[in-house]
Amino acid sequence: MSVSTAASAQTICAQLPVLGRDVTVPLVTGGEVTYAALDYAASAPALQRVWDDVAAYAPYYGSVHRGAGYLSQLSTDLFENARRTVTEFLDCRDDDQLVFTRSTTDSLNLLAAALPADCQVFVFETEHHASLLPWKDARVTYLDAPRTPRQAVETLERALADRDPQGPALVCVTGASNVTGELWPVRELAAAAHSHGARIVLDAAQLAPHHPLSVRDLDVDWVAFSGHKLYAPFGSGVLAGRADWLRAADPYLAGGGASRKVTRREDGGVDVEWHESAARHEAGSPNVIGAYSIASACRALTEAGFDTLVAREQHLIEKVRAGLAEVPEVRVLSLFGDDAPRVGVISFVVEGWNSSHFAAALSAEYGIGVRDGLFCAHPLVRTLLGSDPQSQGECGAPEAAPGEKSLNAIRVSFGAGTPDEHVERFVRAVKELVADGAKWTYRTEDGRCVPAV
Repeated sequence: MSVSTAASAQTICAQLPVLGRDVTVPLVTGGEVTYAALDYAASAPALQRVWDDVAAYAPYYGSVHRGAGYLSQLSTDLFENARRTVTEFLDCRDDDQLVFTRSTTDSLNLLAAALPADCQVFVFETEHHASLLPWKDARVTYLDAPRTPRQAVETLERALADRDPQGPALVCVTGASNVTGELWPVRELAAAAHSHGARIVLDAAQLAPHHPLSVRDLDVDWVAFSGHKLYAPFGSGVLAGRADWLRAADPYLAGGGASRKVTRREDGGVDVEWHESAARHEAGSPNVIGAYSIASACRALTEAGFDTLVAREQHLIEKVRAGLAEVPEVRVLSLFGDDAPRVGVISFVVEGWNSSHFAAALSAEYGIGVRDGLFCAHPLVRTLLGSDPQSQGECGAPEAAPGEKSLNAIRVSFGAGTPDEHVERFVRAVKELVADGAKWTYRTEDGRCVPAV
């Protein structure tokens, strides 16, 4: 091996240190094993760098925007510097606003509350519930699942062409599917939206942790994502983008921080003048640690270099897909086909197995944590599994509505903190379970498949 080849291999094999990488868990068959966290699409483990940054700040914890003391001023600077860091990470436009929220779900509900009157929303059935469901007060057009990126753009073009061109419109689309991991043609969908006078919001919950993200380059109007997908702790999120709809809307929450001036009227009521900055939608004491942890994760990913991170993740994706392809009983779920670019999120079903049973065996017998079910994307998974019924009554099999099939799938997901050994153990476990069956007996408890004691 040449020096350059060896260096390249070393780059691809590097992983970022994350919390929990040395945690051991018991196996029902006896002994313990290092836990293989392969459920990054639900929540990625926090980077050690992020945790260290938060721990270093913790003794200096103080209230934000309201205190004259040193710690309050330091915390305020920390909070606003975090806003600038995340704004740079997203490559926002100069006049964009960035609001700190609790999650992607919170961000999209905030935007839904800020929609102009009579706004029409267009959303594909393939979306996560966080971006499928918040638009209850708008006129919503749900679009069928496309089978190619081109078809996605064409479907949106047709729908927008048929709308009332005089009213406001918003398109909501994912950057990377939380079910299949496939990348969506965001730039082309944004161009289609803008050509018909509509705006577009990008659900980047699964995209931001895996790929560089530029609001300018993609030309989206807003972007939303969660800290807990981006290697930061739970409870923080971001909505960034155009300021005009946010400034025109009533505050998402009414309270201190959102209000600039409050006065009593002669009739006994109060008049309120609200902020026009991001503070308008950040009422109450903000989650300073959450904002700081997101900023820390953004810095860590930027410094690691997305070229390196993407290359390493592609190496893991190829390893998992190649291993699953060797098992005829496994069917990987996909909208756009095997050649579609994707992030480290792969869902599949196993012939002869209920997915809850399979996931329980991976955990109990191999120390591997994956996700099973419909992944908060019920319409998409039902579309993908429409021809694959799973018999009722198996361990953990979810009850189906009258006339419906019992459906669920298994999802394995990984990222910057995943060692090769974890995906290798996963592939080996899949092959052994399919070939030899589970070594343990399982039962259903509270709707979940668990080892029988």
